[in-house]
Amino acid sequence: MSAGFYFAEMLKFYFISFSFWMMAAVEFVEDLCTPALIVDLDKVRRNAEGMLERFHKLGVQLRPHMKTHKTLECADIMTGGSRRCIVVSTLAEASFYADNGYDDILYAYPLPFDKVERCAELSERLSLFHVLVDNRLALQELKKRPLKQGKVWKVWMKLDCDNGRAGVPHYDPDALQLAQEISDTSGVELTGIYAHCGNTYACQGEEQIKAVAQETTMITLQFMEKLKAAGIHGTKSSIGSTPSCSHPVPDMAMLSEVHPGNYIFYDVQQSLIGSCRLEDVAVRVLARVIGHYPHRNQLLVDCGWAALSHDGGGRLPTGYAIIEGHPELKLLSMTQEHGRVEPISGKLDFKQFPLGSLLTLMPYHACASAMMHPVYFVHSKGKIIDTWKPTRGW
Repeated sequence: MSAGFYFAEMLKFYFISFSFWMMAAVEFVEDLCTPALIVDLDKVRRNAEGMLERFHKLGVQLRPHMKTHKTLECADIMTGGSRRCIVVSTLAEASFYADNGYDDILYAYPLPFDKVERCAELSERLSLFHVLVDNRLALQELKKRPLKQGKVWKVWMKLDCDNGRAGVPHYDPDALQLAQEISDTSGVELTGIYAHCGNTYACQGEEQIKAVAQETTMITLQFMEKLKAAGIHGTKSSIGSTPSCSHPVPDMAMLSEVHPGNYIFYDVQQSLIGSCRLEDVAVRVLARVIGHYPHRNQLLVDCGWAALSHDGGGRLPTGYAIIEGHPELKLLSMTQEHGRVEPISGKLDFKQFPLGSLLTLMPYHACASAMMHPVYFVHSKGKIIDTWKPTRGW
């Protein structure tokens, strides 16, 4: 590559680093350049401690999912500093955490064939790296790439317990057959059965969440009994979702692990489901008023979908987010870098929202909003104390 290319890349690096330094030098959240994603460290720690304690009491291993935040600092909080036993959804995350001293990493995504070699390298490098499969062709791909150093592939089989995304349907005879094939394959170990309790996202309230959690738990445990009857022993069981793990049922104590993730931040969606209270939500997106338009009764803010995401689709009475302290306002629509705000009813009092004034948005889906930001501003009681930089890519 040309010297000019490297020079341009170096300039870009220094510009980004300088920009982050300048933003980090700001002392209080209200002085940040917007849009900005802020993280309440006190709430993050409280959410993490609550989940750790919940499953410590049940005697179940917590394997927290990293996909919500994708940062080293937050991972340390979620694992209690152990730097072991985590779930990731991308190999970029897996490599990032491995590079920073993490081990026992589960890549909980149906094995992509183009990434087998990268998975092999991580398996050979770490003491424990796990992959996930839900079909025979994926198993064949693993057989084509035996691991070096006498290692074996650590494989979890994805079981669909009526969530309807990835996984072999639990009622399908192929589920037990695939588990048997994984167990019988040389160079491969059936480490566990993995189920996502994602159908809890259709729940409203703790009672419904617990009903789905109970059903998923029992389906998984019944499948474990089928494995034992087939002569397959020592296999782990894991289910997970933030709603189900925020309100676990007693039978979850019979599982080996659980793998929630969003709970570290929570969000408006989780509050509507019944996983948490609004006061547990640890993230906000800050925006400033940049325009007054009395002829259409609207404010314009500097937060579009590139800073908040379009998740939620305006399902809330307040639009795409909750505007903290202003239940009378609605984030009506967004373009890439702009948001239109108007009153839910009546005339807008523009004097309350002078140009440059700050609005605080509670995101519908924290995972999606966090994904839009290259840096998170971490605060305690409004004072910025750190910046976290998430990993990106696949």
